Amino acid sequence: MAADRTGLRKDVLIASALVVAGVAIAALSLHAINAVPPQDIAQATQPLQSTPEPQKAAPPAESKPGGERPTTPAPQPARPNDEAQKAGAKPMLPPAPAEKTAPPIEKK
Repeated sequence: MAADRTGLRKDVLIASALVVAGVAIAALSLHAINAVPPQDIAQATQPLQSTPEPQKAAPPAESKPGGERPTTPAPQPARPNDEAQKAGAKPMLPPAPAEKTAPPIEKK
């Protein structure tokens, strides 16, 4: 019974010493952080300079529901058409490997 009490007292003494040490380290760390003067932050980019006034361009066309399609051309495919291939143009992309192509979808 007395051995249990001394063992418990020893464990409580060790635990309290660890808690006091932890609080002391935290207090010293906070004091060291506050003691250092704040550092100036360097600016990574140059400040923006005023740009010259851009020349007035035509305003964009008004959108109309059901109106015309955009006038910008669609992007060209990576493979040339059949006539160009016959003339000797090579496709920019290699043919797809067999394992990448899927079987056709069956109709129900």
